[in-house]
Amino acid sequence: MQAIVMTNTGGPEVLVPREAPEPIPGPGEVVIRTEAIPVLYPETQLRSGAFPMASPPPVVFGFQAAGEVIAVGEGVGPEHLGRRVVADTDGTGSYAELVRARAEATTPIPAGVTAADAAAVTMSGSVALALLEAAALTGAETVLIEAGATGVGAYLVQLAREFGAARVIATAGGPEKIRRARELGADEVIDHRHEQWAGELREKAGRTIDIVFDSLGGTSAAALLETMTPGSGRMLSYGWLSGEPARVSAADLIPHGLTLTGCSGPAWHGRVGLARAAILERVPALAAPVETILPLDRAAAAHELLESRAPLGKIILRPGPAAR
Repeated sequence: MQAIVMTNTGGPEVLVPREAPEPIPGPGEVVIRTEAIPVLYPETQLRSGAFPMASPPPVVFGFQAAGEVIAVGEGVGPEHLGRRVVADTDGTGSYAELVRARAEATTPIPAGVTAADAAAVTMSGSVALALLEAAALTGAETVLIEAGATGVGAYLVQLAREFGAARVIATAGGPEKIRRARELGADEVIDHRHEQWAGELREKAGRTIDIVFDSLGGTSAAALLETMTPGSGRMLSYGWLSGEPARVSAADLIPHGLTLTGCSGPAWHGRVGLARAAILERVPALAAPVETILPLDRAAAAHELLESRAPLGKIILRPGPAAR
């Protein structure tokens, strides 16, 4: 079968098309004929060496894939055969025509939802749902959503009111993404490329931000504390787009009665997994999630495009004759 092998850590060029052995399902596993593979931002961090891989290279790359179950291992019921699913791997193996995954790590795709749309929505959308559930909104709060035009932020903007936000403020980088965040439902959008954007927010909102969904991290997180509602403001920190986690300490939070929740680790990932079926049911009501579909053998080009931060929607890789 055709697969994309990560030959080493480095730039996109380390993702190389190669022939690989077809996977065989072990106990509790299934094999999926892949129809759509999402290109995910965390994958670029693994490929570059910023974070360690589950298995050292050379290895077939990739986290997730969507397609049809064509084989099952011992202990997996025959009802799985023919099922359309989105599957999580154990950290490698999804950039391929056939993908092996644990049966319990698959989520059925609802009727009427394409494999490409399901692949595009599953990771970012399920994280957004888990964040909104953790935020416990009451219906009267103002929320700040960082990077609200793309990825997790785009789903937070679209779903925030359903979960109880009264006012949605987003950040985005540049005119096109600012327009996109407004189209998705943000009441106001601030350009986070401006060095003093947190100060601009403080001038506009005062101390009225009840919830901050922090995907940027770094020094901006501490600056935002001055905009948060004393006594009840809470920050949910889940991303490091700045290159480092939020620089916020207990000494920063305690004087204002604020809280910060770190949304990561095994328990958090369990919550995200539980949200996957729910986000797939919402796909028909969401903005079109797919921007670009490329053949599998153009995985390196897909990573280059994603790292440019230009795409507003998801990049999907598709195996098949066009990829050969």
